[in-house]
Amino acid sequence: MIIVTNPGNPYGLALLTAGKFAKKPVKVEQIGNNDAQLKPPKHLPLVRLQSGQEIFGIEASLRYLLGESVEHSLKEQELTEWLLTHFIPILNQLVLSGNRRDASQATKLAGFTKKLDDLLKEGDFLSGNSPSTPDFILWSHLAVEGALKEVSTAENLCKWHKNFSSRSEAQEALSDFKDLNFLSLQNSNRFGALAPSTAPSSSIDESPTADVISAEEIASAREGFTFQDIPQAKEARTVLPKAGERNILITSALPYVNNVPHLGNIIGCVLSADIFARYSRLCGYNTLFICGTDEYGTATETKAISEKMTPQEICDKYFEIHNSIYRWFGIGFDYFGRTTTPEQTQIVQQMFHELFEAGFVETESVAQLLCQKCQRYLADRFVEGVCPHPGCGYEDARGDQCDSCGKLVNATELIKPRCKLCNTTPVVRDSSQFFINLPKIEPKLREWFASVESGWTHNARVITKSWLREGLRSRCITRDLKWGIPVPKPGFESKVFYVWFDAPIGYVSITSKYTKEWRQWWQPNDDVNVALYQFMAKDNVPFHSVMFPATLLGINKGYTLVSHIMATEYLNYEDGKFSKSRGIGVFGNDAQDTGIPADVWRFYLASARPEGQDSSFSWNDLEARNNSELLNNLGNFINRALVFCEKNFGAIIPQMVLQEEDFVLLAQTNREFREYVACMEKAKMRDGIKHILAISRHGNQFMQVTQPWVLLKGTDDQKARAGTVIGLCANLAVLLATLLFPFMPDTSRRIFKQTNISRGFIDSSDPRVKMWLKPGHKIGKPEPLFVKIEQGRIEELKKKYAGQQQVASGQAPPKVSEALPKLSLKDLEEAIVKQGEKVRQLKATAEKAIWQPEVEKLLTLKKQLAELTGQPVAPAKDKKKKK
Repeated sequence: MIIVTNPGNPYGLALLTAGKFAKKPVKVEQIGNNDAQLKPPKHLPLVRLQSGQEIFGIEASLRYLLGESVEHSLKEQELTEWLLTHFIPILNQLVLSGNRRDASQATKLAGFTKKLDDLLKEGDFLSGNSPSTPDFILWSHLAVEGALKEVSTAENLCKWHKNFSSRSEAQEALSDFKDLNFLSLQNSNRFGALAPSTAPSSSIDESPTADVISAEEIASAREGFTFQDIPQAKEARTVLPKAGERNILITSALPYVNNVPHLGNIIGCVLSADIFARYSRLCGYNTLFICGTDEYGTATETKAISEKMTPQEICDKYFEIHNSIYRWFGIGFDYFGRTTTPEQTQIVQQMFHELFEAGFVETESVAQLLCQKCQRYLADRFVEGVCPHPGCGYEDARGDQCDSCGKLVNATELIKPRCKLCNTTPVVRDSSQFFINLPKIEPKLREWFASVESGWTHNARVITKSWLREGLRSRCITRDLKWGIPVPKPGFESKVFYVWFDAPIGYVSITSKYTKEWRQWWQPNDDVNVALYQFMAKDNVPFHSVMFPATLLGINKGYTLVSHIMATEYLNYEDGKFSKSRGIGVFGNDAQDTGIPADVWRFYLASARPEGQDSSFSWNDLEARNNSELLNNLGNFINRALVFCEKNFGAIIPQMVLQEEDFVLLAQTNREFREYVACMEKAKMRDGIKHILAISRHGNQFMQVTQPWVLLKGTDDQKARAGTVIGLCANLAVLLATLLFPFMPDTSRRIFKQTNISRGFIDSSDPRVKMWLKPGHKIGKPEPLFVKIEQGRIEELKKKYAGQQQVASGQAPPKVSEALPKLSLKDLEEAIVKQGEKVRQLKATAEKAIWQPEVEKLLTLKKQLAELTGQPVAPAKDKKKKK
């Protein structure tokens, strides 16, 4: 992992030292705040994981680095906050002020120093028996030149510093991290949340970011914080687009029905689309979210054969599995349908007729393999044979690709092809098929692409441009299969449409199941603008950026074309890939069994969403984000504010008389709010979450600085001040619940219930904090929002989903060659025949992960035979020469 920091930043030293203490492989990359690679919010330092994920915030970063070796106690949490908001800002100011020292600030630091010195009378470290988050924060700042001098009278503190500095880990970190200075803190964060004021006259405790907030921002915050009723939710039974309004049509790639979706599948399409749909509805846009299962094609037939069911039975079974998984994850489709419906057949056939009549369909003769025993043409998945590529000769190459050399294969070019179902040799027959003439549509497609590509993700643009750069070729849209939509043309009665042609049309047919007025979305009037957002993983891009738009452009009947393709990269599992057959990774039906709430899964997957590059699911990262970001940051702030209101103000929002520092907090929050809206409008969900967490961090710091629990013990004016602080924080809790709703809807509803309001609302044209809870409003019963995930539970889950191939002892399973017994010549020959038949049967019905070990057994048996007879088995390419 990499610690990204600006030069000289003591927080960067704290992270590096913690990484060395925890024996983590950490490196330091030093950049400036304006570096092009640094994306908003521009907080430094940060921890960049190998997966590309970034952890912001010094506290969350330290806890991630230290991992399970540290017990995150309440004492540690409070001490960390106190150091960040009290001690370090004062130390910073005094070191930088030189001869212009503020005597009152020096007195305050002396008091703070005594507190630390007294703490260290009790033990060797600040909050326990081993170094923890506050130790690393304090030590790194005392390492700045001149800082230790400010606390030199504290005997225990100096002794602690000397002992800590003598550790080899600290020495190594200091040698790698030079030129420490407090000025670097001012350049570490674009918004200034980590950069305290250095002006001698300023009050650090009261407003650590006042110097970076403009007068205009404060004036805007003051103007915006007025009472506003939250508008009632639109209760339209059927959502339809309207002229003059923003109409958002959202689809996610139709999940294929022959398997159980894993976490990567879920965040790659349906969950990302759901988050964006919930955001759009919060903004009051007319929003329709459509999805369903893709059910036709060869893969369904293959699955049906393996499970001894009909294709329709397979579709029915897995449709319910998908549907139940998405319900548990809280995916809020307006309609979740499927492609095996009469509506799909009717619309696909109608679109084909329109494309045919427009002159964009042509007929070509295609050489295909026909199994005379099965009486069927063989799709690529149903044929295998000897690889035709020179130097390979692998005997079990598939009809589309060779698993040995990795090269693509044309099924008709296979040597000694055989039907995977009956093992007989097929014959080559010519078959007439329909093709869509893409070269003829290409000029219109290029013109359209140039007009919309700015709304697409980078990978979607790159993939589409690569297709266009090579020039489009006619693509076959029919197949000689049984499971699919029949081709409605004489002479083609035995053929069906290729699944890539019919599946995207499923968006239209599923909408027609939702409403009879489906054409208002897909063929809107000229005065109605519909923006189509499509969410998918990158492997689905060509079908949505070239194939489906080309079909609609060729038809030329005013169909809605995609304006925003939101494509993700791939989410991997820990250091590898998800594999259902080998029990590696968490699949949709596993998540519920973990006992971790669906909302936490949603939050984590959105945080790990592979937006710019592949990312990885990590159990340790899940634990860190839940415990640090949700429990200690977000949940801690909201619960503290509401509990304080309940216990000290009778659950009634008190009168609020805002002061300058309150408007500074509102201005900070408005910045994050604006950035949140800007990110969500572009479906940049990872960044959206960062701004939510930044708001709750601002709130936590504000509470810690103002200390309403102390103010309540003071004068009447101080008690009134405490009421203002709590009223303001309760309103921030409503904002946080609103911004969090797309990601964690159940959690947001609980916050709304605790604040006693019905829902949230976002005015995307004016993202400023409003007064949603006015004085006199009675809140509900506050309750904790999140539960800590224990490290022991994480270790259990790691083992459970690490793969079924692991043995109880934790040792790797024996190699195939070690596991097979030595056999006699006769037994070997019989075993090879038997194993060969087993491999052929498995490859006809099962996934590669299941049959690959059996192939290895077969090869090992053949090797044993060669060793026993002294005659090597002739390679496949030799067999070709004999032919």
